[in-house]
Amino acid sequence: MIRGSVKIAACTLAAAITFSGMSITADAVSIASVLPSGGVDLAIANGNALENIASNTGNTTMPIEAVIEFAISETEDTEALEPTEEDIFRNLVIAQVNDYVNVRSIPSEEGEILGKLYNNSVGTFQGEENGWYQITSGTVTGYVKAEYCVTGEEAVELAREVGTRIATVTTTTLFVRTEPTTDSSVLGMVPIDDQLVVLEETDGWVKVDIEEGIGWVSTDYVTLHSEFVQAESKEEEEKRLAKEAEERKKAREAAAAKAAQNQSSASSTSNTATEVTVGSGSEMGVAVAEYAVQFVGNPYVYGGTSLTDGADCSGFVMSVYANFGVSLPHSSSADRSQGYAVDGLENAQPGDIICYSGHVAIYIGNGQIVHASTKKTGIIISNADYKKVLAVRRIF
Repeated sequence: MIRGSVKIAACTLAAAITFSGMSITADAVSIASVLPSGGVDLAIANGNALENIASNTGNTTMPIEAVIEFAISETEDTEALEPTEEDIFRNLVIAQVNDYVNVRSIPSEEGEILGKLYNNSVGTFQGEENGWYQITSGTVTGYVKAEYCVTGEEAVELAREVGTRIATVTTTTLFVRTEPTTDSSVLGMVPIDDQLVVLEETDGWVKVDIEEGIGWVSTDYVTLHSEFVQAESKEEEEKRLAKEAEERKKAREAAAAKAAQNQSSASSTSNTATEVTVGSGSEMGVAVAEYAVQFVGNPYVYGGTSLTDGADCSGFVMSVYANFGVSLPHSSSADRSQGYAVDGLENAQPGDIICYSGHVAIYIGNGQIVHASTKKTGIIISNADYKKVLAVRRIF
């Protein structure tokens, strides 16, 4: 048996990572903290394809997406042998530093800095020279100090720890069931293209986390991949920062124009809404949070976008921000790439978008969110850390 050809392609998309107060020691950089799912993602799908999703890490944002496709050719005289997930993991180089290690043009600290490989982020191994690994990560090809990275067998186990397994919905409406069988009851529904964190995989089914709880979905209606952070080049960082500044400016201008129109207030509010105390933050962010809490007590409607008659989680966030002249997608997964990244829930401010597995909410301060939760509960106030946070995004 002979392994066929390997094809590699690349493209770009917005993602996010931030950092501040950098200090360089040797070739590894140390900052305060790094988010677990940031920057550019390398996604491995079923051992034969790599895709990307935008997410965040650190204190700034980072927009890059690399798509690496492993394609196996098959001829009459050879039998195709697909690389296993373990094969691919073994060929990764995974950074193990406080924050990031520089990617240089030559295997020396005298080399030009081409980009940054963040902690727990990955590149593909190209070779080794004088204690340096040559890697390709995102759009960056260069050298990183081997002492700050792992590869080979060490990378196999580490990749499973630092990667996030994601199921992307491929059908219009996916039923999430209480047990891994079509005879079990429906726990909830998820729209096409939404992405769910995978907790467990069995033959034909995966256990996933949705707002209604933990359930199962058939692998016939999802694609599976593993997300990893990749490097950001100097040029990409500069473009990202400029783009984010422009987007923030446009969002503020749109909000100001909308406010000037003397927008009407909501016609239906909850009696408990006046009891909610919104935390401190930017003027626009606080305004978003104060507007959003007016609708506590209103219904949840799958696929809905009405703040009074019913909305689902992303429809609620979309419609709240539309009131401020900001256009957001009707998708909890797509919301993970909107605005720019915030370094952890502890740094969230009112108005920030909080992204979860298959769910999205608006932060209102004091450790709380407002969100269209479930059909049973409607629009409610919850603790922001009630489940694992995948990303915190800021629009203004």
